[in-house]
Amino acid sequence: MSSPPSCQDDLDRISSRSGTFAYGAWPSPLDAADVAAGAVRRSEPQAVGNWAYWVEERPLEGGRGAVVRVALDEAGAAPSDVPHTAQADIRTSVHEYGGGAWLAIEAPDGTHLVAGACMADQRIRLFDADGRADPRPLTPEPPSPRGLRYADPALVPPAGGSAHAAGAGFDPVTIWVREAHDDNGHEPRNELVAIRLDGTVNVVATGADFYSSPRPSPDGSVLAYLSWDHPNMPWDHVRLHLVDLDGGTAVPGTDRVLVDGPAVTQPAWSPDGDLHIVTDADGWWAIHRVDLGSGATAPVLHDAGQPGAAGREFGVPAWVFAGATYGWDGSGALWCSWMSAGEGHLGIIRDGALNEVASGFTDFGRLAPTPNGTVITVAASWTRRAAVAEIAPDGTHRQLSDAEPLALEPDDVSVAQPFTFASDGGRQAHAFFFPPTNSAVTAAADPTDALPPLIVLSHGGPTGAARSSLDLGIQYWTTRGIAVVDVNYGGSTGYGTEFRNLLAGQWGVVDTQDCINAALHLAREEAVDSRRLVIKGGSAGGYTTLCALTASDVFAAGISRYGVADLAALARDTHKFEARYLDGLIGPWPEAAELYRERSPIWRTDQLRTPMIVLQGTEDRVVPQSQSEQVVAALAAAGVPHAYLLFEGEGHGFRRGPNIVAALEAELSFLGQVLGFEPAGDIAPVEVRDSRQQQPQ
Repeated sequence: MSSPPSCQDDLDRISSRSGTFAYGAWPSPLDAADVAAGAVRRSEPQAVGNWAYWVEERPLEGGRGAVVRVALDEAGAAPSDVPHTAQADIRTSVHEYGGGAWLAIEAPDGTHLVAGACMADQRIRLFDADGRADPRPLTPEPPSPRGLRYADPALVPPAGGSAHAAGAGFDPVTIWVREAHDDNGHEPRNELVAIRLDGTVNVVATGADFYSSPRPSPDGSVLAYLSWDHPNMPWDHVRLHLVDLDGGTAVPGTDRVLVDGPAVTQPAWSPDGDLHIVTDADGWWAIHRVDLGSGATAPVLHDAGQPGAAGREFGVPAWVFAGATYGWDGSGALWCSWMSAGEGHLGIIRDGALNEVASGFTDFGRLAPTPNGTVITVAASWTRRAAVAEIAPDGTHRQLSDAEPLALEPDDVSVAQPFTFASDGGRQAHAFFFPPTNSAVTAAADPTDALPPLIVLSHGGPTGAARSSLDLGIQYWTTRGIAVVDVNYGGSTGYGTEFRNLLAGQWGVVDTQDCINAALHLAREEAVDSRRLVIKGGSAGGYTTLCALTASDVFAAGISRYGVADLAALARDTHKFEARYLDGLIGPWPEAAELYRERSPIWRTDQLRTPMIVLQGTEDRVVPQSQSEQVVAALAAAGVPHAYLLFEGEGHGFRRGPNIVAALEAELSFLGQVLGFEPAGDIAPVEVRDSRQQQPQ
C-alpha cells in the first residue's frame, strides 16, 4: 500500500515546476488526464420523495451515463449508482443532442423505479433502484436498429392526485417524446407517446415537426406541451398546447393551442394548478403565468418590463431536453435561476418579488426544488467545479455528489475577468478573459516573449453562451502561460432577444467580427502578444474559427474541432433537428445557395494561410467527418502546415477519457511547434504536415 503524500512531497512537486519559463512552456500542475478525469458531466437532478437523483456521464468509463442517487434525510449519506444503469448507458439520441433520457418514479410502498433510455438500442428499460430485480424492457424492439428513441419524460399523476396513496393499483403512465427513424432515409417522425409499465404505448400528439416538454397538471387531468415546425428552432417560435387526459390517454378533440409564440419554453404547473411558461415576448426570457381560458400571459415579477428588469434572462436555449430554470418547493416558494452579464444567479420569488440567494455559485443547471424547502442543482463557480448541491434559502449548501480531489490549488486558478468591447458597426460584445496563472512560475524576462499567447474561444451553438464556471479545459492553457478569452459574440444567449437575434442572416459575419475584435482589443491593451493569437472552436465554434482564418490574417494558428466548413453540405446532410437551422442564420436553402457558398470557408481556402489542427469523430451525425476532411484536403493542397486527428467511435463532442487526453495534448504540441515554445511535461509530439508530405488516405 502506498503512503499518503507528505508535506515534503508537496514541496518537491512545487519545486519541480518553480522558476522562470517562457510563455507556453510553463510546467503545469494540471495535465490532460486531470482534465479528462474532471470532465464527468452531472446533470438533470430530480427530487423524488426523500431521495435526490441525477445522471453522470463518465469519460473514464467510455462516456457512459449512470443514474446516481443519494438519501436526502441521511446526514453524510454517500451517493450510489442505481444498479445496472451504468452498464446500460442511460442516454438518448433524440435530436442527436439528447437530454431527458430517464425518470425516477416512487411507488405507493415507497420503493423507487427508474425508467431510462439505453444508448445501445434506445429502448426504455425499467430499473429497480434497490437492485432487487433485473432491468426489463419497457418499449418494444424497434423495426430498425435504434429506430425508436425516447426523451423528456413526465409522470402523469393519478386522477385526483391521490389514487395511488389511497391503495389503488400501481399503474403509472409516463409521457415521452418519441422519435421514429427508418432505414429508407425518410425524415424521422416526432410525436408524444404515453407508456405504461406493462409496455402499452399510445400516441398522445402527432403531426408537428417537433415536440417537447410534456407536463401534466397536478391532478393529471390536463397535459401542457410544446410543438414547433421547420424552419423554426425552439428559441424562435413555439406553440404551447393543452390537451385533456383520461387515465393518461389524450381525449380526442380537446387539443388546443393556448399560446402561439414567440420563443416559449419550459411549461410548468404550480402546486395549486396554475400554468407557467418562460417567454421572451417582452424582449427577455421571463417567467409568466398563463390564463388557461384566454392564453394571456402575465409576468410573475412585479418589476418585469421595467428598467430594473433589464439584464435578467430566465431562459436558456433548448438544445437538450429536460431543462428547468424554475420550480416550486414544498412551501410553495418559486425557485429560479437567471443569467445577468454572462453570469448565473439563483433566487426565490415570493409575492412578485425576487430575492437572490447568495450561494457563492455562478453557474446553475436544472433546478429540482425539494419538499423540505431547498433546491437541488448542478452548481459551479469560477473557482469550483460543477457538483450536485442541495442549497437552502439562506445560501448554505451541501454537496451531494462524490467529493473529488482539488485539481488545482486556489493560487493556480485563473479567474475570469469579464469585459465588454467594441466591435464592427458600433456594436458591443462581451467576453471573459483568463490571464496566465501559475503560482510557482515567473514569466521569462525576454523582450521577444514579454506577453503571453492568446487562445480565443468561440462557443458552439451558435445559439449558446460561454459558461460562467471553472473549466479545467481553460485552466489547462492558463497554467501553461497561455491566456484565454471566451467570447459571447453577437447571437449569444443571456443578453436578451435582440442580442440573441444578431446572427439572423449574419452567421459567419457577426460572430467572426466579434471574435477577431476581442483578440485585437486584448492586444491593444497589451494583455497578450499580437503576434501569437490563436482561435479555437468546436461545431459552430469551429465554423467561426474557419471563417476567421479565411477572412483575416489576425491569427497565427487555428484549432477546429468538428467544425462546419461547407454550409451547403450541412444543409443537405445534417440531422432533422438542425435541418432548417441555417434558414435563419444564413437564408432559405436552396434559394440562397450563392450566399451559402459565399459564407462557406471551404470555398475560400485560397485565402487560408494559417496553420491549423483539425479534430473529428467518426460517428458525428451533426457535422459529418467529410466536413473536416474537406478542410484537411484544402490545407494540404495549399501547402499550409496542419495536423489531423480522427477519433474512432466519437460523435459530436469527445466523451471518452483517452480521446480527451489525446486531443488536448495534440493541440498543445501543435501550438508549441507553430508558436515556437517547447511544452513542459511528457507530451507526445503531433505530426505537422504540409503539401510536401504524404497525406493520410
